[in-house]
Amino acid sequence: MQDLGSTAIACTPSYFLHLMEEAEKMGLSIKDDTQLKAGIFGAEPWSLETRKRIEETTGINAYDIYGTSEISGPLVTECIEKNGIHVWGDMFLAEVIDPKTGEQLEDGERGELVFTTLHKFALPLIRYRIGDLSVLNSEVCECGRTHPRIMRILGRTDDMLIIRGINVFPSQVESVLMGIPEVGDHWEIVVDRKGPLDVMTVRVELTEAGFSDKIGDLMSLRSRVSKELKAVLNVAADVELAEPRTIPRSMGKAKGVTDKRKV
Repeated sequence: MQDLGSTAIACTPSYFLHLMEEAEKMGLSIKDDTQLKAGIFGAEPWSLETRKRIEETTGINAYDIYGTSEISGPLVTECIEKNGIHVWGDMFLAEVIDPKTGEQLEDGERGELVFTTLHKFALPLIRYRIGDLSVLNSEVCECGRTHPRIMRILGRTDDMLIIRGINVFPSQVESVLMGIPEVGDHWEIVVDRKGPLDVMTVRVELTEAGFSDKIGDLMSLRSRVSKELKAVLNVAADVELAEPRTIPRSMGKAKGVTDKRKV
C-alpha cells in the first residue's frame, strides 16, 4: 500500500484480500485512493464469487493466471473476456486426464491437467502431471484467439477431502461463502473424526456489518450458511461463526484446511 500510483498488482488472491482489509484499517479505499486498475491473481484456486467480491469492492479488473515453476513460471493468463485461461498452443500441449486411470478426457470433462513442453530443450517435460483439476475448452474465444483454454482451476487432486464418502474441495466451500454478504473474506475448514464418522467444521469470519450482538440473528445466519454449504457439498458441515479479524491471515498461498484425521 506504499505505492499508491501503481496501476496493476500480481499476487495470490488471498494476499490481496489481506491488503484490502489492511487498507480499510488504514482508512484507505483502493477504489478511491489509488490508481489500481488491474490485478493478476494465481498460485491458488479462487472462485468466481471471490473475483466478484474483489472487483466490486476495489473497482479493479481481476484476472486469473496459471503456471508452475517446473514448466517455466507463469504460463498462461485470461484475456479481457475472462472466460478461461489461454494456453499458448505452440509452446505447450495441454491435456486433461482421469486422475485415477490416466485416460485422456474430452473437452468439458473435469480432470487433472497434464502438460507437454514443445520448446523447452534443457528440461523437457512430457505429459507432466500438475495435480490441478480443470476443464479444457478448445473453442475459439470471443477475443478471437484460437489457442485452447483452461477453464477455472477447481482444486488439486491432493486437496480433495473425502467426508463420509463424499468428495469435497475447499474451492467449493469458498464459492458458497463468498456469495453470502455477511461472511468476510477469511474462513477455515477443520476435519476430525468422532468415533467412526468424519466431522467437518467450517469456521466463518463475519464482516463488521454481518456481526450482531443478537443471538437470534447469529443463529439464523449460521443456519443459512449451513444449508447453503450442504446444498453444494451434499454433506453436512458444522458451522462456527467467528468475530471479524479473528481467523489467521495468509501471507502467501492460502492454507485453509486442517485435517486432524492424519494427526
